[in-house]
Amino acid sequence: MTSRYRAPESVNSPSPRRRTVVKAAAATAVLAGPLIAALPAGAATETPSFLHGVASGDPLPDGVLLWTRVTPTAEAVPGSGLGPDTEVSWTVATDKAFTNVVSRGSLTATAASDHTVKADIRGLAPATDYWFRFSAGGTDSPAARTRTAPAADATVSGLRFGVVTCANWEAGYFSSYRHLAARNDLDAWLHLGDYIYEYKSGEYAARGTVVRPHAPLNEIITLADYRTRHGKYKTDPDLQALHLKAPVVAIWDDHEFADNAWSGGAVNHTEGAEGTWTARQAAAKQAYFEWMPVRPAIAGTTYRRLRFGKLADLSLLDLRSFRSQQASSGSGSVDDPDRTITGRAQLDWLKAGLKASDTKWRLVGNSVMIAPFVIGSLTADLLKPLAKLLDLPQDGIGVNTDQWDGYTDDRRELLAHLRSNAIGNTVFLTGDIHMSWANDVPVDAGTYPLSPSAATEFVITSVTSDNLDDIVKVPEGTVSALAAPVIQLANRHVHWVDTDRHGYGVLDITADRAQMDYYVLSDRTSATATSSWERSYRTRSGTQKVERTYDPV
Repeated sequence: MTSRYRAPESVNSPSPRRRTVVKAAAATAVLAGPLIAALPAGAATETPSFLHGVASGDPLPDGVLLWTRVTPTAEAVPGSGLGPDTEVSWTVATDKAFTNVVSRGSLTATAASDHTVKADIRGLAPATDYWFRFSAGGTDSPAARTRTAPAADATVSGLRFGVVTCANWEAGYFSSYRHLAARNDLDAWLHLGDYIYEYKSGEYAARGTVVRPHAPLNEIITLADYRTRHGKYKTDPDLQALHLKAPVVAIWDDHEFADNAWSGGAVNHTEGAEGTWTARQAAAKQAYFEWMPVRPAIAGTTYRRLRFGKLADLSLLDLRSFRSQQASSGSGSVDDPDRTITGRAQLDWLKAGLKASDTKWRLVGNSVMIAPFVIGSLTADLLKPLAKLLDLPQDGIGVNTDQWDGYTDDRRELLAHLRSNAIGNTVFLTGDIHMSWANDVPVDAGTYPLSPSAATEFVITSVTSDNLDDIVKVPEGTVSALAAPVIQLANRHVHWVDTDRHGYGVLDITADRAQMDYYVLSDRTSATATSSWERSYRTRSGTQKVERTYDPV
């Protein structure tokens, strides 16, 4: 059992604030050193090679999207624009030994697409494991497992997904990916945004310390920059291992572009000195679709809907391409009905899809937290780092305007739609905030629990990016022990929050309940970090509320 991609039915994070000094327009020339740094150490490129692994994504009942990047010659490194056209063949089989081949074909990798290729396979059986590989010039890629989705009308007993977000290369190793890859029970894995980070080396690391340097070292601005950074990420062995194990379903957040991106700019973008936002955004999107096994549902966006038999569908959002600029925290403009986080077309698409859904569960892949949140009466020593983490003024105003809290009219309209149409079993799956949360999503947080809950939300912490204890630079767990009770007292719909740890989630869905198991890493700066189960929360069918459960799936 795994996910089914269905064509669209109609058509913040702990980051440093923008420097006040205008940055130079860096990296307009492609330099050999930074580009070669995006290759694995000792990479052999005398013949075509698959140095960046293989991947699959967006599975259908009868097919799946396959991806790879071939390095045809030594100079054809990511972002270089160099290298000859190269024929790349693909093979799909029902077994790892490829004795029963069911599909094969070929594509041409060119410099115009950074030598990446995607094969959109059809004609496969639903709810079935397959193996695939690519070949070029007599060289085979690693063999990878993927899985098709169940048929749209299939009765599905259960689904299980890994859930990750916020993987900052310089802040540590991607052990969360390694531990998910070690499992043999995942139908797919969800990446909820910040697959890459845009910063220059040293600007945003692990408590200020670079664990491993970016490539390129400069902040990424140009198409070559974004390609090089994607290429560097795809050399990570843990990330490659997870892509080898199961199909990914991904959306983007701000750092695939620049910190706190919106439709017309970003906090981490200086118009003019860093070119135009239009050009930078276009470069980021082009590189993303080249390097990720994602089907663009509408040109230039990641919002789309997938179906998993009769058990669940998943509406995936793009909360960066259409949003209005973030409001000043504490200003009345957060309630302005003319401001939007989704854009009108996407919100209408989401509402229509939720209303028309005939599945047991309605999942929403959501890059920023939708549940309301106020800071509460934190002491000054905790308030300031939390404000820094959430990009808030450090004067106690408790609204994170990069989240749905900054776009309350869109949220109010969506939650009212759920209530007025009696749409139950809606679960938001969220990243971005670098903390773990288990929330009810109340219609009116101010009167909760007298106000009804319209949905539930599971928020996953970061793979590596700094969270609250990292900003304060105290032992892990120290801040959460003090801050979590205060946050929950001021936000009665929040059942649990852990402000301090790094890790991942495992979402398990049955007809009776949707459960998130939260896992934490022993040390994000260690390439051999261990993983342990921390807590589990579930929402039972028909309740629209979260409750704790004491065993992982």
